[in-house]
Amino acid sequence: MSDEEDDLILSELPDEELVPQMHDDLYDGLKEEIEEGVNILLERGWEPYRILTEALVAGMTIVGRDFRDGILFVPEVLLAANAMKAGMAILKPLLAETGAPKMGKMVIGTVKGDIHDIGKNLVSMMMEGAGFEVVDLGINNPVEEYLEALEREQPDILGMSALLTTTMPYMKVVIDTMKEQGIRDDYIVLVGGAPLNEEFGQAIGADGYCRDAAVAVDMAKEFIQRRHNQRAVG
Repeated sequence: MSDEEDDLILSELPDEELVPQMHDDLYDGLKEEIEEGVNILLERGWEPYRILTEALVAGMTIVGRDFRDGILFVPEVLLAANAMKAGMAILKPLLAETGAPKMGKMVIGTVKGDIHDIGKNLVSMMMEGAGFEVVDLGINNPVEEYLEALEREQPDILGMSALLTTTMPYMKVVIDTMKEQGIRDDYIVLVGGAPLNEEFGQAIGADGYCRDAAVAVDMAKEFIQRRHNQRAVG
């Protein structure tokens, strides 16, 4: 990094340079710079939703793509997502006031018996980065926790994660219980985790298996879009 870059003063950059600079800062996981950039754009009269989409989501899309292509790895993505979260924290109350369109809502959690959460956290952050509202239930969730959260939050999507071959079957317990209660079709169910694969996802009745966080975001968008289209036709 050159001295010139160190001396970069964000507030002196015009919008058309500040936004790409924020993409770079997000990529590098620079939390304070992202907070500063968001505040500068707000002061300049940018709509919160425009900052979210053009500065933050667009930046996270680059991060997601490079993660998918193996250029970035989990630690870097977590840093970027953390910086994104800091920017989101400033925008969230403003977005609520302005009634900005939301992509959708997701409840996500690791299943009972499983205490792994890096993959799940990554999906949560990337989903937030794509404009979804995410309710994270944490780890070791029994079926009751999922059902209560679905009832309480009324999300579009339920995401379940497992990292152990021994906890994978619990995903089927949750889906089967949803079927018994007649609520399975009310939600898009996405599953993920290292030991899973496409066949397993289909066998337990999930809507989709997400190989990684970038795939989860793409798939979530696709399913939400499909739902909107069906409703429009219906």
